[in-house]
Amino acid sequence: MVDDWDEDTTATNLAEKLVDVGPRRDRPCLTVLTGTSTGTIYKLAQGSHVIGRKENTELRITDDGISRSHAKVRCEGDLVFVEDMGSRNGTYVNGRLITEPTPLHDGDKIQVGRTTVIRYALHDELDESFHDNLLSSALRDPLTKLFNKRYLMDRLDSELKFAHRHETAVSILMLDLDHFKRINDSYGHLAGDAVLMHLAQILVKAVRNEDVVARFGGEEIVIILRSISLELALTLGERLRRTVEKQVVTHHNREIEATVSIGVAGFPSTRAETVEQLLDAADKALYRAKHAGRNTVCR
Repeated sequence: MVDDWDEDTTATNLAEKLVDVGPRRDRPCLTVLTGTSTGTIYKLAQGSHVIGRKENTELRITDDGISRSHAKVRCEGDLVFVEDMGSRNGTYVNGRLITEPTPLHDGDKIQVGRTTVIRYALHDELDESFHDNLLSSALRDPLTKLFNKRYLMDRLDSELKFAHRHETAVSILMLDLDHFKRINDSYGHLAGDAVLMHLAQILVKAVRNEDVVARFGGEEIVIILRSISLELALTLGERLRRTVEKQVVTHHNREIEATVSIGVAGFPSTRAETVEQLLDAADKALYRAKHAGRNTVCR
């Protein structure tokens, strides 16, 4: 099970999902406006693409109200159609339930499930650049490029509610750089920033695409692990701890070693009703890791 985390993978939220779009300048795109995949842009190639929760779906969205194979978007030359695939909650275009293949026009809004709204539009390079910059400033931490606390809280709320409804697991890791003040005092704050950015890169590469890595504040980072038990989360935490311990950050020809302490909590092991309760459980586990001598993982 641990092999679910491929070290060669990177987080792909807010990234292009389909890139074979042909020579046209205006590219047909779908942008998720609401739901757990908010901000994701799908660039549509010619042919059919399924929207759904099922793994390996071309346009995979993991919101609860979306069926495994929910709807199909079909590109035929300059024409684009959307068709419901017998989903339990239906597919809507501009608020109207569709029952047959429906042509899409620039600006149309597609609702799939109860909470996810997707905007269809034709984008040129300037549109894409503006959109990417806007999303980056709204959802990303400017230093580490990880998701920010605002996105973390919204996403964790959605994941915890999903876990409650379906009695599935969701776990979180709360990581804190050990002796970070000492690094800043010894090497300077720019060196501390370099260590934080390096840690962010390590974590993003070590988790699955669907996992969320976010800067919680200061030198603390939180990782959301959907459908992962507490035991597996502890295993991943230990793997991350060892990986960080082996790394050396070079800043202005000076080598800096760093370690992390990690607190692990999860539902249903912790019967958290709110995001704050789950984060509090992880924070207490992190406190135990710090007092166990640092560079360790605790639950």
